[in-house]
Amino acid sequence: MVTKTIAPSAALVGFSNEGMLTVAALYVVAAGLKETGAIQFVINKLMGRPKTIGRAQARVMGPVMLMSAFLNNTPVVASFIPALQDWAHKNRFAASKLMIPLSYAAILGGACTILGTSTNLVVNGLLIAEDSTKALSMFDPAWLGLPVAVVGFLYLLVFGRKLLPDRHSGFESFRDPREYTIEMMVAQNSSLIGKTIEEAGLRNLPGLFLVEIYRNEQIIPAVSPDEHLQENDRLIFAGIVESIVDLQQINGLNPATNQIFKLDAPRRERRLIEAVVSPSHPVNGKTIKEGQFRNLYDAVVLAVARNGERIKEKVGDIRLKTGDTLLLEAHPTFIDRNKNNQEYYLVSGIADSQPLNYEKAWVAWIIIGGMVILAATGILSMFKAALLAAGMMMISGSCTVDEARKNIDLPVLLVIAASLGLGHALQVTGAAKEIATSAISIASENPHLALAATYLVTWILTEIITNNAAAVLIFPIAVSVAASFGVSYMPFVMTIIMAASASFATPIGYQTNLMVYGPGGYKFTDFTKIGIPLNLIVFAITVMLAPIVWPF
Repeated sequence: MVTKTIAPSAALVGFSNEGMLTVAALYVVAAGLKETGAIQFVINKLMGRPKTIGRAQARVMGPVMLMSAFLNNTPVVASFIPALQDWAHKNRFAASKLMIPLSYAAILGGACTILGTSTNLVVNGLLIAEDSTKALSMFDPAWLGLPVAVVGFLYLLVFGRKLLPDRHSGFESFRDPREYTIEMMVAQNSSLIGKTIEEAGLRNLPGLFLVEIYRNEQIIPAVSPDEHLQENDRLIFAGIVESIVDLQQINGLNPATNQIFKLDAPRRERRLIEAVVSPSHPVNGKTIKEGQFRNLYDAVVLAVARNGERIKEKVGDIRLKTGDTLLLEAHPTFIDRNKNNQEYYLVSGIADSQPLNYEKAWVAWIIIGGMVILAATGILSMFKAALLAAGMMMISGSCTVDEARKNIDLPVLLVIAASLGLGHALQVTGAAKEIATSAISIASENPHLALAATYLVTWILTEIITNNAAAVLIFPIAVSVAASFGVSYMPFVMTIIMAASASFATPIGYQTNLMVYGPGGYKFTDFTKIGIPLNLIVFAITVMLAPIVWPF
């Protein structure tokens, strides 16, 4: 733009691109799934508690490949991202081991049918325009896509553990030394009633220990994982704050104190807050109940941490001391009111600690189901369906406007828009066409070499411009080359479909790669390290099988 190679309007075209704006809308859709706890179903039913990262990757990739074959792979990935983030956090697996396999599985599955990816639909449209009597059937791409998906699945399982980075969150590096004791109660009509401790997911929460259960005036110490939960069981946990946040978001488990129902603010608007008691605190030296803490601060004390020791009294009977760290449930305005108050040494909020809105989970699933159906049937474009779903998430109360705004990853959107601008520049200046024509013409003496060149050029262009643009650009060149040899253009067409889908080597090659870039904490080179070998595998299978299935 600065050198006037292209006009500003052409350079900035990515900022109005439907693909980029679709990703933005899907962030809001994902926020609705996250805030309603709808993703808990995915985690519990699909992921379970695998012991190794390899098993976890297999449980993700298999269903995602199958779903992506019949649904557009972009909303499939958007739905899974928050689920996997939450699951990885709770099980202390690195999200970086799961996000690239999620994206690659969606790409590989999408290459198996016409509906799986927009690229296949675009190429099919070009084919119909080229020859009005010829169109691809639903499963024509599967002749190449299925072998590629199987080999890709095995490659990721075998080499993913070594080639994918192991980037844990800061939580893993800097464990919080504060250990709270908190009492939770199994709610009436809870889905946890009758389940064992293991089945309820209360056994393996990292950094959290189930000390004992109070049941009908009896104490059950050294709780067995096979112990069945009953209504009104009071569970005593000891652990660090991050795991207590996870505990608060388990459906059917509530803080044992009834004080939380007496606060003014609706529970969905509250957050968990930590506050350290100073010598001048009005409740210092008194029990929480005697000091009427809730009336003073419109906040409820859920737990108290004191120099790593376990406090055995019920929360209301704990006598506060200077230096005690209180875990509070309150409206976020508590922080503003008290951050400079001499009654506390320190006041800080805990991120993502608001209670989940489980009552809206079914609404969120209906919205995302409607979005997928509208996009898959062609009633609405993916862009329009995603915008409609994002709007419905906010209108229905599945997520607030603030939550939607916070979940939109602006740096990723800027990368998408900028890369689209660069790709557009290659197209409008004729550079992309020149590269493609020159590269394919080098192999003009042999149709097999020309087929290999078609794949390689399509793949390279897919990684630097969009996959749809690469397919549209290469299609007429490949058809002309096939005509010059006097052979069928079908192996060239199917090669373009596979090469345009094989966007593994860079994060900007396909939008699902960009979507997982931030959540996985990746660097650009992480995609190159694991993606290039996979690209070469897909290249070899495609170039070998395409002339066999569709002879020259």
